[in-house]
Amino acid sequence: MTLSEFSKAPSAILSDATAARFAREVAKYPADQKQSAVMACLAILQQELGWVSSESEAAVASYLGMAPMAVREVSTFYNMFNQQPVGQFKLNVCTNLPCQLRDGQKALDHLCHKLGIEPGGTTADGLFTVQPCECLGACADAPVMLVNDRQMISFMSHERLDELVDTLKAQAR
Repeated sequence: MTLSEFSKAPSAILSDATAARFAREVAKYPADQKQSAVMACLAILQQELGWVSSESEAAVASYLGMAPMAVREVSTFYNMFNQQPVGQFKLNVCTNLPCQLRDGQKALDHLCHKLGIEPGGTTADGLFTVQPCECLGACADAPVMLVNDRQMISFMSHERLDELVDTLKAQAR
């Protein structure tokens, strides 16, 4: 499928720039293994749209020549893919045992209390979504969190959490 054909496909919700990014990812694999780019393509969509909708999954499936269910299996297996819209800033707080032993749950509770939401919730202004998550692989730095699936922050005391929220609010669109 060419870039122009892709952008005109009924299930396509993507710009030419997005399709070009897909093409760069697919080019990393042998032609008969382009499905190997499924996670990269889903990540691109999530970066651009903020979440992975069923329409997004269908577009990826169409582009990669995969069954839509195969793409859905990937997007729902990994918790890094948002299945619904999230806030501008998604804060994943590790609540796995090593972080729990070093106040991971307290960090999650503090954030939720400060923002007035429950775990998994999004603030009314759409700025923050706070979620518990599994191990982020930085146990010695606990409690740790991940901001927008990209930036790991360690040693999250209540004071550092408050500073982070203030900083992110100042950066808001």
